Amino acid sequence: MTNVEIGLVSFPILIALILVRVPIGLAMLMVGFFGTWIVTGSQVPILAQLKHLPFDTYSNYSLSIVPLFLLMGQFATRGGLSRDLFLASEKMLGHRKGGVAMAAVGACAAFGSICGSSLATAATMGQVALPELRRFGYSGALATGCLSAGGTLGILIPPSVILVIYAILTEQNIAKLFIAAFVPGILAALGYMLTIAIYVRIFPEAAGLREPSPFGERCRALVRVWPVLVIFFLVIGGIYLGWFTPTEGAAVGAAGTAIVAYVKGGLDWMGLKEAILATAVSTGMIFFILLGAAVFNGFLAFSQLPQVAASAVIDSGLSAWLVLCLMLVRYLIFGCIMESLSMILLTIPIFFPIIMGLDFGLDPESTALWFGILVLIVVEVGLITPPVGMNLFIINSMAESVPISETYRGALPFILCDFTRVILLVLFPGITLGLVALLY
Repeated sequence: MTNVEIGLVSFPILIALILVRVPIGLAMLMVGFFGTWIVTGSQVPILAQLKHLPFDTYSNYSLSIVPLFLLMGQFATRGGLSRDLFLASEKMLGHRKGGVAMAAVGACAAFGSICGSSLATAATMGQVALPELRRFGYSGALATGCLSAGGTLGILIPPSVILVIYAILTEQNIAKLFIAAFVPGILAALGYMLTIAIYVRIFPEAAGLREPSPFGERCRALVRVWPVLVIFFLVIGGIYLGWFTPTEGAAVGAAGTAIVAYVKGGLDWMGLKEAILATAVSTGMIFFILLGAAVFNGFLAFSQLPQVAASAVIDSGLSAWLVLCLMLVRYLIFGCIMESLSMILLTIPIFFPIIMGLDFGLDPESTALWFGILVLIVVEVGLITPPVGMNLFIINSMAESVPISETYRGALPFILCDFTRVILLVLFPGITLGLVALLY
Protein backbone atom coordinates (compact mmCIF):
# COMPACT_ATOMS: atom_id res chain seq x y z
CA MET A 1 0.00 0.00 0.00
CA THR A 2 1.42 3.38 -1.02
CA ASN A 3 1.61 6.38 1.28
CA VAL A 4 -1.19 8.10 -0.65
CA GLU A 5 -3.41 5.05 -0.25
CA ILE A 6 -2.68 5.02 3.48
CA GLY A 7 -3.76 8.66 3.59
CA LEU A 8 -7.00 7.82 1.79
CA VAL A 9 -7.75 4.89 4.12
CA SER A 10 -7.29 7.12 7.14
CA PHE A 11 -10.52 9.04 6.39
CA PRO A 12 -12.98 6.12 6.72
CA ILE A 13 -11.10 5.00 9.83
CA LEU A 14 -11.46 8.49 11.28
CA ILE A 15 -15.18 8.63 10.44
CA ALA A 16 -15.68 5.20 12.02
CA LEU A 17 -14.01 6.37 15.24
CA ILE A 18 -16.25 9.44 15.33
CA LEU A 19 -19.37 7.31 14.78
CA VAL A 20 -18.47 5.12 17.78
CA ARG A 21 -18.27 8.32 19.86
CA VAL A 22 -14.52 8.73 20.15
CA PRO A 23 -13.99 12.50 20.70
CA ILE A 24 -13.03 14.12 17.40
CA GLY A 25 -9.80 15.61 18.77
CA LEU A 26 -8.67 12.25 20.16
CA ALA A 27 -9.70 10.45 16.95
CA MET A 28 -7.60 12.78 14.78
CA LEU A 29 -4.68 12.55 17.24
CA MET A 30 -4.75 8.73 17.17
CA VAL A 31 -5.10 8.41 13.40
CA GLY A 32 -2.42 11.04 12.84
CA PHE A 33 -0.01 9.42 15.30
CA PHE A 34 -0.29 5.88 13.99
CA GLY A 35 -0.58 7.04 10.38
CA THR A 36 2.72 8.92 10.62
CA TRP A 37 4.31 5.89 12.27
CA ILE A 38 3.18 3.63 9.42
CA VAL A 39 4.11 6.06 6.61
CA THR A 40 7.58 6.88 7.97
CA GLY A 41 8.27 3.40 9.33
CA SER A 42 9.34 4.88 12.66
CA GLN A 43 7.84 6.52 15.70
CA VAL A 44 10.72 9.02 15.86
CA PRO A 45 9.21 11.65 13.49
CA ILE A 46 5.91 11.88 15.34
CA LEU A 47 7.60 11.95 18.77
CA ALA A 48 9.93 14.67 17.54
CA GLN A 49 6.94 16.55 16.15
CA LEU A 50 5.06 16.33 19.46
CA LYS A 51 7.96 18.07 21.23
CA HIS A 52 7.21 21.37 19.52
CA LEU A 53 3.78 20.97 17.88
CA PRO A 54 1.63 21.89 20.93
CA PHE A 55 3.66 25.04 21.56
CA ASP A 56 3.65 26.03 17.89
CA THR A 57 -0.10 25.47 17.71
CA TYR A 58 -1.14 27.26 20.88
CA SER A 59 1.34 30.15 20.69
CA ASN A 60 -0.44 31.54 17.62
CA TYR A 61 -1.48 35.03 18.76
CA SER A 62 -4.66 34.97 16.66
CA LEU A 63 -6.02 32.02 18.66
CA SER A 64 -6.53 34.32 21.65
CA ILE A 65 -9.61 35.58 19.80
CA VAL A 66 -11.38 32.28 20.44
CA PRO A 67 -11.69 32.40 24.27
CA LEU A 68 -12.43 36.14 24.14
CA PHE A 69 -15.37 35.70 21.77
CA LEU A 70 -16.62 32.73 23.79
CA LEU A 71 -16.38 34.79 26.97
CA MET A 72 -18.29 37.61 25.26
CA GLY A 73 -21.10 35.16 24.49
CA GLN A 74 -21.16 33.98 28.12
CA PHE A 75 -21.45 37.53 29.43
CA ALA A 76 -24.15 38.39 26.87
CA THR A 77 -26.22 35.39 27.96
CA ARG A 78 -25.88 36.18 31.66
CA GLY A 79 -26.70 39.83 31.05
CA GLY A 80 -30.11 38.94 29.66
CA LEU A 81 -29.31 40.47 26.28
CA SER A 82 -30.95 37.57 24.46
CA ARG A 83 -34.30 38.28 26.14
CA ASP A 84 -34.03 42.03 25.49
CA LEU A 85 -33.28 41.40 21.81
CA PHE A 86 -36.23 39.04 21.39
CA LEU A 87 -38.65 41.34 23.18
CA ALA A 88 -37.57 44.31 21.06
CA SER A 89 -37.96 42.30 17.85
CA GLU A 90 -41.31 40.96 19.00
CA LYS A 91 -42.64 44.44 19.78
CA MET A 92 -41.70 45.61 16.29
CA LEU A 93 -42.73 42.54 14.24
CA GLY A 94 -44.94 40.35 16.44
CA HIS A 95 -48.28 41.71 15.21
CA ARG A 96 -47.54 40.71 11.60
CA LYS A 97 -48.48 37.31 10.22
CA GLY A 98 -45.62 35.06 11.27
CA GLY A 99 -44.14 38.06 13.07
CA VAL A 100 -43.14 36.33 16.31
CA ALA A 101 -41.16 33.75 14.33
CA MET A 102 -39.56 36.57 12.32
CA ALA A 103 -38.73 38.30 15.59
CA ALA A 104 -37.01 35.13 16.80
CA VAL A 105 -34.88 35.02 13.64
CA GLY A 106 -34.02 38.72 13.98
CA ALA A 107 -33.08 38.24 17.63
CA CYS A 108 -30.88 35.26 16.68
CA ALA A 109 -29.09 37.42 14.11
CA ALA A 110 -28.55 40.22 16.63
CA PHE A 111 -27.40 37.85 19.37
CA GLY A 112 -25.09 36.12 16.89
CA SER A 113 -23.33 39.44 16.37
CA ILE A 114 -22.03 39.26 19.94
CA CYS A 115 -21.85 35.49 20.40
CA GLY A 116 -20.06 33.76 17.50
CA SER A 117 -21.42 30.26 18.17
CA SER A 118 -24.37 28.62 16.44
CA LEU A 119 -25.10 26.07 19.15
CA ALA A 120 -24.97 28.73 21.89
CA THR A 121 -27.25 31.04 19.89
CA ALA A 122 -29.77 28.25 19.29
CA ALA A 123 -29.76 27.15 22.93
CA THR A 124 -30.00 30.68 24.36
CA MET A 125 -32.66 32.02 22.00
CA GLY A 126 -34.63 28.77 22.24
CA GLN A 127 -35.07 29.27 25.97
CA VAL A 128 -36.34 32.81 25.41
CA ALA A 129 -38.42 32.55 22.24
CA LEU A 130 -39.88 29.04 22.24
CA PRO A 131 -42.41 29.64 25.06
CA GLU A 132 -43.61 32.83 23.35
CA LEU A 133 -43.99 31.11 19.98
CA ARG A 134 -46.10 28.35 21.49
CA ARG A 135 -48.11 30.86 23.57
CA PHE A 136 -49.18 32.72 20.45
CA GLY A 137 -50.31 29.58 18.64
CA TYR A 138 -47.34 28.75 16.42
CA SER A 139 -47.16 25.11 15.36
CA GLY A 140 -44.43 22.92 16.77
CA ALA A 141 -42.89 22.53 13.31
CA LEU A 142 -42.62 26.25 12.60
CA ALA A 143 -41.55 27.18 16.14
CA THR A 144 -38.73 24.65 16.36
CA GLY A 145 -37.79 24.94 12.68
CA CYS A 146 -37.32 28.71 12.71
CA LEU A 147 -35.28 28.62 15.93
CA SER A 148 -33.06 25.80 14.64
CA ALA A 149 -32.38 27.77 11.46
CA GLY A 150 -32.01 31.06 13.33
CA GLY A 151 -29.35 29.50 15.52
CA THR A 152 -27.07 29.06 12.50
CA LEU A 153 -26.89 32.85 12.21
CA GLY A 154 -24.72 32.84 15.33
CA ILE A 155 -21.76 31.78 13.24
CA LEU A 156 -22.67 33.41 9.91
CA ILE A 157 -22.84 36.96 11.24
CA PRO A 158 -19.45 38.18 12.52
CA PRO A 159 -17.78 37.63 14.87
CA SER A 160 -17.38 33.93 14.10
CA VAL A 161 -15.08 31.45 15.83
CA ILE A 162 -15.12 29.16 12.77
CA LEU A 163 -13.98 31.99 10.49
CA VAL A 164 -11.09 32.67 12.85
CA ILE A 165 -10.00 29.03 12.62
CA TYR A 166 -10.38 29.07 8.82
CA ALA A 167 -8.29 32.25 8.62
CA ILE A 168 -5.51 30.67 10.70
CA LEU A 169 -5.52 27.44 8.67
CA THR A 170 -5.41 29.24 5.32
CA GLU A 171 -3.33 32.26 6.43
CA GLN A 172 -6.02 34.77 5.49
CA ASN A 173 -6.89 38.16 6.96
CA ILE A 174 -9.45 37.73 9.75
CA ALA A 175 -10.90 41.22 9.35
CA LYS A 176 -11.48 40.69 5.61
CA LEU A 177 -13.21 37.37 6.30
CA PHE A 178 -15.52 39.08 8.80
CA ILE A 179 -16.35 41.72 6.19
CA ALA A 180 -16.97 39.06 3.53
CA ALA A 181 -19.36 37.22 5.87
CA PHE A 182 -21.44 40.29 6.70
CA VAL A 183 -23.63 40.53 3.57
CA PRO A 184 -24.25 36.75 3.29
CA GLY A 185 -25.18 36.75 6.98
CA ILE A 186 -27.73 39.53 6.52
CA LEU A 187 -29.09 37.76 3.43
CA ALA A 188 -29.52 34.62 5.52
CA ALA A 189 -31.57 36.45 8.15
CA LEU A 190 -33.74 38.17 5.53
CA GLY A 191 -34.14 34.90 3.63
CA TYR A 192 -35.37 33.13 6.75
CA MET A 193 -37.89 35.90 7.39
CA LEU A 194 -39.13 35.65 3.80
CA THR A 195 -39.40 31.87 4.21
CA ILE A 196 -41.57 32.37 7.30
CA ALA A 197 -43.78 34.87 5.46
CA ILE A 198 -44.34 32.40 2.62
CA TYR A 199 -44.84 29.45 4.99
CA VAL A 200 -47.58 31.11 7.06
CA ARG A 201 -49.47 32.06 3.91
CA ILE A 202 -49.37 28.49 2.61
CA PHE A 203 -50.20 27.09 6.06
CA PRO A 204 -52.20 29.84 7.84
CA GLU A 205 -52.99 27.56 10.78
CA ALA A 206 -49.26 27.32 11.62
CA ALA A 207 -49.10 30.81 13.16
CA GLY A 208 -51.33 32.77 15.49
CA LEU A 209 -51.73 36.53 15.72
CA ARG A 210 -51.06 38.96 18.55
CA GLU A 211 -52.14 42.52 19.13
CA PRO A 212 -49.84 45.34 17.97
CA SER A 213 -47.73 46.82 20.75
CA PRO A 214 -48.28 50.49 21.66
CA PHE A 215 -45.72 52.91 20.28
CA GLY A 216 -44.37 53.68 23.75
CA GLU A 217 -43.68 50.00 24.47
CA ARG A 218 -41.80 49.67 21.18
CA CYS A 219 -39.61 52.64 22.02
CA ARG A 220 -38.84 51.32 25.50
CA ALA A 221 -38.00 47.89 24.09
CA LEU A 222 -35.61 49.41 21.56
CA VAL A 223 -33.94 51.49 24.26
CA ARG A 224 -33.19 48.31 26.24
CA VAL A 225 -31.10 46.85 23.37
CA TRP A 226 -28.83 49.85 22.86
CA PRO A 227 -25.91 48.06 24.61
CA VAL A 228 -25.98 45.36 21.93
CA LEU A 229 -25.82 47.94 19.15
CA VAL A 230 -22.99 49.81 20.87
CA ILE A 231 -20.96 46.64 21.44
CA PHE A 232 -21.51 45.39 17.89
CA PHE A 233 -20.53 48.66 16.23
CA LEU A 234 -17.62 49.14 18.62
CA VAL A 235 -16.19 45.67 18.02
CA ILE A 236 -17.00 45.01 14.36
CA GLY A 237 -16.90 48.68 13.34
CA GLY A 238 -13.64 49.13 15.21
CA ILE A 239 -12.11 46.20 13.35
CA TYR A 240 -13.41 47.41 9.97
CA LEU A 241 -12.22 50.98 10.59
CA GLY A 242 -8.80 49.89 11.77
CA TRP A 243 -9.22 51.05 15.38
CA PHE A 244 -8.52 47.54 16.70
CA THR A 245 -6.97 44.35 15.52
CA PRO A 246 -9.47 41.44 15.64
CA THR A 247 -7.87 40.26 18.89
CA GLU A 248 -8.14 43.69 20.48
CA GLY A 249 -11.73 43.99 19.24
CA ALA A 250 -12.58 40.67 20.90
CA ALA A 251 -11.11 41.92 24.18
CA VAL A 252 -13.09 45.15 23.95
CA GLY A 253 -16.26 43.18 23.23
CA ALA A 254 -15.72 40.85 26.19
CA ALA A 255 -15.12 43.81 28.50
CA GLY A 256 -18.17 45.66 27.16
CA THR A 257 -20.55 42.72 27.58
CA ALA A 258 -19.16 42.12 31.08
CA ILE A 259 -19.96 45.71 32.06
CA VAL A 260 -23.47 45.46 30.59
CA ALA A 261 -24.11 42.14 32.34
CA TYR A 262 -22.92 43.60 35.66
CA VAL A 263 -25.06 46.73 35.32
CA LYS A 264 -28.11 44.60 34.52
CA GLY A 265 -27.51 42.52 37.62
CA GLY A 266 -26.77 39.30 35.77
CA LEU A 267 -23.10 39.05 36.65
CA ASP A 268 -22.07 38.69 40.27
CA TRP A 269 -18.85 37.12 41.55
CA MET A 270 -20.23 33.59 41.27
CA GLY A 271 -21.56 34.29 37.77
CA LEU A 272 -18.15 35.60 36.71
CA LYS A 273 -16.46 32.42 37.89
CA GLU A 274 -19.06 30.27 36.11
CA ALA A 275 -18.65 32.26 32.89
CA ILE A 276 -14.87 31.93 33.00
CA LEU A 277 -15.12 28.20 33.76
CA ALA A 278 -17.58 27.60 30.89
CA THR A 279 -15.31 29.54 28.55
CA ALA A 280 -12.28 27.55 29.71
CA VAL A 281 -14.08 24.25 29.09
CA SER A 282 -15.16 25.27 25.58
CA THR A 283 -11.72 26.68 24.79
CA GLY A 284 -10.02 23.54 26.02
CA MET A 285 -12.25 21.41 23.81
CA ILE A 286 -11.54 23.58 20.75
CA PHE A 287 -7.81 23.71 21.41
CA PHE A 288 -7.59 19.93 21.86
CA ILE A 289 -9.36 19.49 18.52
CA LEU A 290 -6.83 21.91 17.01
CA LEU A 291 -3.96 19.82 18.37
CA GLY A 292 -5.50 16.62 17.03
CA ALA A 293 -5.98 18.30 13.65
CA ALA A 294 -2.37 19.49 13.63
CA VAL A 295 -1.12 15.93 14.20
CA PHE A 296 -3.51 14.54 11.58
CA ASN A 297 -2.54 17.20 9.04
CA GLY A 298 1.12 16.42 9.70
CA PHE A 299 0.40 12.80 8.82
CA LEU A 300 -1.36 13.87 5.62
CA ALA A 301 1.68 15.96 4.69
CA PHE A 302 3.93 12.90 5.18
CA SER A 303 1.57 10.82 3.01
CA GLN A 304 1.62 13.47 0.22
CA LEU A 305 -2.15 13.06 -0.16
CA PRO A 306 -3.01 16.81 -0.35
CA GLN A 307 -0.40 17.47 -3.03
CA VAL A 308 -1.35 14.40 -5.08
CA ALA A 309 -5.08 15.17 -4.78
CA ALA A 310 -4.57 18.79 -5.85
CA SER A 311 -2.47 17.79 -8.83
CA ALA A 312 -4.90 15.05 -9.86
CA VAL A 313 -7.93 17.36 -9.78
CA ILE A 314 -6.15 20.22 -11.56
CA ASP A 315 -4.83 17.88 -14.29
CA SER A 316 -8.15 16.03 -14.68
CA GLY A 317 -9.68 18.72 -16.88
CA LEU A 318 -12.81 18.90 -14.77
CA SER A 319 -14.56 22.25 -14.62
CA ALA A 320 -13.54 24.35 -11.63
CA TRP A 321 -17.23 24.99 -10.93
CA LEU A 322 -18.01 21.26 -10.95
CA VAL A 323 -15.19 20.58 -8.49
CA LEU A 324 -16.47 23.36 -6.21
CA CYS A 325 -20.02 22.00 -6.29
CA LEU A 326 -18.82 18.48 -5.49
CA MET A 327 -16.91 19.84 -2.49
CA LEU A 328 -19.95 21.74 -1.22
CA VAL A 329 -22.09 18.61 -1.56
CA ARG A 330 -19.47 16.70 0.43
CA TYR A 331 -19.69 19.30 3.19
CA LEU A 332 -23.47 18.91 3.29
CA ILE A 333 -23.08 15.16 3.71
CA PHE A 334 -20.41 15.52 6.40
CA GLY A 335 -22.68 17.98 8.19
CA CYS A 336 -25.08 15.14 8.95
CA ILE A 337 -22.52 13.36 11.15
CA MET A 338 -19.95 15.97 12.24
CA GLU A 339 -19.94 19.41 13.85
CA SER A 340 -18.66 22.45 12.00
CA LEU A 341 -15.21 22.94 13.56
CA SER A 342 -14.27 19.30 13.02
CA MET A 343 -15.30 19.46 9.37
CA ILE A 344 -13.25 22.59 8.77
CA LEU A 345 -10.14 21.13 10.40
CA LEU A 346 -10.52 17.80 8.63
CA THR A 347 -11.20 18.97 5.09
CA ILE A 348 -9.51 22.34 4.55
CA PRO A 349 -5.97 20.86 4.32
CA ILE A 350 -7.21 18.73 1.40
CA PHE A 351 -9.74 20.99 -0.30
CA PHE A 352 -8.06 24.37 0.01
CA PRO A 353 -4.97 23.56 -2.14
CA ILE A 354 -7.31 22.17 -4.80
CA ILE A 355 -9.48 25.28 -4.86
CA MET A 356 -6.45 27.57 -5.00
CA GLY A 357 -5.18 25.67 -8.03
CA LEU A 358 -8.41 26.18 -10.00
CA ASP A 359 -9.40 29.21 -12.05
CA PHE A 360 -12.62 31.00 -11.05
CA GLY A 361 -11.65 34.31 -12.61
CA LEU A 362 -10.67 35.72 -9.19
CA ASP A 363 -7.34 36.66 -7.66
CA PRO A 364 -5.97 34.21 -5.04
CA GLU A 365 -7.04 36.23 -1.99
CA SER A 366 -10.58 36.74 -3.31
CA THR A 367 -10.84 33.02 -4.08
CA ALA A 368 -9.77 32.14 -0.53
CA LEU A 369 -12.25 34.59 1.04
CA TRP A 370 -15.13 33.49 -1.21
CA PHE A 371 -14.46 29.79 -0.63
CA GLY A 372 -14.27 30.34 3.13
CA ILE A 373 -17.71 31.94 3.25
CA LEU A 374 -19.21 29.22 1.05
CA VAL A 375 -17.74 26.55 3.32
CA LEU A 376 -19.02 28.34 6.40
CA ILE A 377 -22.55 28.45 5.01
CA VAL A 378 -22.80 24.83 3.85
CA VAL A 379 -21.20 23.62 7.08
CA GLU A 380 -23.88 25.46 9.04
CA VAL A 381 -26.63 23.99 6.86
CA GLY A 382 -25.49 20.66 8.28
CA LEU A 383 -26.63 21.83 11.72
CA ILE A 384 -30.27 21.77 10.56
CA THR A 385 -30.05 18.85 8.12
CA PRO A 386 -31.82 15.65 9.26
CA PRO A 387 -31.19 13.13 10.62
CA VAL A 388 -28.53 14.43 13.03
CA GLY A 389 -28.47 18.21 12.75
CA MET A 390 -27.25 19.43 16.16
CA ASN A 391 -29.46 22.53 16.25
CA LEU A 392 -32.53 20.38 15.61
CA PHE A 393 -31.80 18.26 18.66
CA ILE A 394 -31.01 21.26 20.86
CA ILE A 395 -34.29 23.03 20.06
CA ASN A 396 -36.36 19.84 20.06
CA SER A 397 -35.07 18.94 23.54
CA MET A 398 -36.58 22.22 24.78
CA ALA A 399 -39.94 21.52 23.12
CA GLU A 400 -40.87 18.32 24.91
CA SER A 401 -44.32 18.07 23.31
CA VAL A 402 -42.97 18.33 19.74
CA PRO A 403 -41.90 15.07 18.03
CA ILE A 404 -38.49 15.17 16.37
CA SER A 405 -40.15 14.32 13.03
CA GLU A 406 -42.15 17.55 13.30
CA THR A 407 -38.96 19.51 13.93
CA TYR A 408 -37.42 17.88 10.85
CA ARG A 409 -40.44 18.93 8.80
CA GLY A 410 -40.28 22.47 10.14
CA ALA A 411 -36.60 22.79 9.14
CA LEU A 412 -37.12 21.80 5.48
CA PRO A 413 -38.29 25.22 4.20
CA PHE A 414 -35.25 26.84 5.79
CA ILE A 415 -32.93 24.24 4.24
CA LEU A 416 -34.42 25.10 0.83
CA CYS A 417 -33.75 28.76 1.60
CA ASP A 418 -30.14 27.89 2.44
CA PHE A 419 -29.70 25.98 -0.83
CA THR A 420 -31.04 28.95 -2.77
CA ARG A 421 -28.63 31.31 -1.02
CA VAL A 422 -25.67 29.01 -1.64
CA ILE A 423 -26.50 28.89 -5.37
CA LEU A 424 -26.66 32.70 -5.49
CA LEU A 425 -23.33 33.08 -3.72
CA VAL A 426 -21.68 30.53 -6.01
CA LEU A 427 -23.02 32.18 -9.18
CA PHE A 428 -22.35 35.75 -8.02
CA PRO A 429 -19.10 35.99 -5.99
CA GLY A 430 -19.52 39.76 -5.91
CA ILE A 431 -22.23 39.38 -3.25
CA THR A 432 -19.54 38.08 -0.91
CA LEU A 433 -16.58 40.12 -2.13
CA GLY A 434 -18.24 43.45 -2.93
CA LEU A 435 -17.99 44.91 0.57
CA VAL A 436 -14.37 43.77 0.89
CA ALA A 437 -13.49 45.52 -2.37
CA LEU A 438 -15.31 48.65 -1.23
CA LEU A 439 -13.53 48.89 2.13
CA TYR A 440 -10.10 47.77 0.91
